[in-house]
Amino acid sequence: MDTIRLSSKGQLVLPKPVRDSFGWTQGMEFSVEPSKDGVLLRPLRCFEVTQLRDVVGCTGYSGRRMTTADMDNAIRKGMRSPRAHGRHDSRR
Repeated sequence: MDTIRLSSKGQLVLPKPVRDSFGWTQGMEFSVEPSKDGVLLRPLRCFEVTQLRDVVGCTGYSGRRMTTADMDNAIRKGMRSPRAHGRHDSRR
């Protein structure tokens, strides 16, 4: 077990093997939560920050743009179908 020391500025340096084992890198942010035995560190982000334009292509949709009204109508139509109520043709 490694021992670390609290600096005069309230800083702790986590040993490199601990940081590496969790994949923690410089600049990461953590929540600090009091616990029964001390404190608990939790990374605030598990994934890289992305913009919508970076990931929207993964949807695979290439048709015309739909409005919110179009989507609402499609949902209503789907809810009226027999499949939406558990009644579907078992021969499919």
